[in-house]
Amino acid sequence: MATDLVHDEVAADPVHDSVARDAREFGAYARTGGWAFALKVARSVRPGGQAAGETPKVSAKEFSELAGCSAERVMRYYKAWDKASDDGLVPLFEALVPGEDIELPDADVWLTYYTSRSSATSERGTAITAAAEAEGIRPTKALEVAENPTALRAAILADPGTAQAARSALLDRIKEDPALQTELARDIARTDELKKAVASETRAADRIGYVRQIVENGQIRTPAGQTVEAPAELRAEAERHLSLLDELDDSEEAGEWATEAYDTVKGLVVQAVEADPELRVQERRTKFYSSLQKATKVFEELTLDDADDIYEDDMVQRLEALQSAIAGCITALRKASPAN
Repeated sequence: MATDLVHDEVAADPVHDSVARDAREFGAYARTGGWAFALKVARSVRPGGQAAGETPKVSAKEFSELAGCSAERVMRYYKAWDKASDDGLVPLFEALVPGEDIELPDADVWLTYYTSRSSATSERGTAITAAAEAEGIRPTKALEVAENPTALRAAILADPGTAQAARSALLDRIKEDPALQTELARDIARTDELKKAVASETRAADRIGYVRQIVENGQIRTPAGQTVEAPAELRAEAERHLSLLDELDDSEEAGEWATEAYDTVKGLVVQAVEADPELRVQERRTKFYSSLQKATKVFEELTLDDADDIYEDDMVQRLEALQSAIAGCITALRKASPAN
């Protein structure tokens, strides 16, 4: 009697048939993923072109009604199997018999063939799928993000890393999207904070460019606009500042560094001009010609056809003072003429 009791205690309770079936089906799905369901569709849904009387299989619409789901969902599994059969991964539909099990591919490759969203078949979805594959990610992830822009916005607002990824993506897209370029430019022009930031970055970029061109071309542009060879010491100092600028990370502000480099190099340019007597004279001559050209252009553009309408005594007085100044310049230049 005692022996029978022990035996009863250690004996395993019988497993209910439904529990055992669920466990087997769960194990099959864990190994094969969506292939297990795709097989049910592939072996039960009639392939296109096959008449109803030729096979016990049913149409996708009838199968969906029996399953209590949409025909569209059934067709997504059907198309996944079709793509896999084209690659030789699974048998053709015609080779499958309703109720018959076959060895299925691993679950890892299921998402290569299955698209869980109907948007993936649209032109937009196709483009997103191609871009996702090019980036080495699952298309379903990209499609999910594209279908929920509010979630994308929330992630960008809350997470700096997501915002950085979005910025990089926009910069890549903007190169080939003129319409987006225009829209972003308009947004910047209408936003004071962005306008100030753009102006600041443009100024910094111009200053860095000034230093860089000295290093790369070996020439300096004087305040008067002359282009001359850069002294070796000046070029070496420009190279030092440029190397510091090039070492900055993307996250570091370049504004202060750019200003320091620009001011230093600009000061050295002025010193180089002052240290060279011949260059100093040429600089003054260039400045004079530049001012004379600007003044000449201004007077050439003046028209006095409506003198009666615009006349004021102050105009004549200013022109007389200017005439006197011009006469003084002419006298000084004539005295300096080598002929004298």
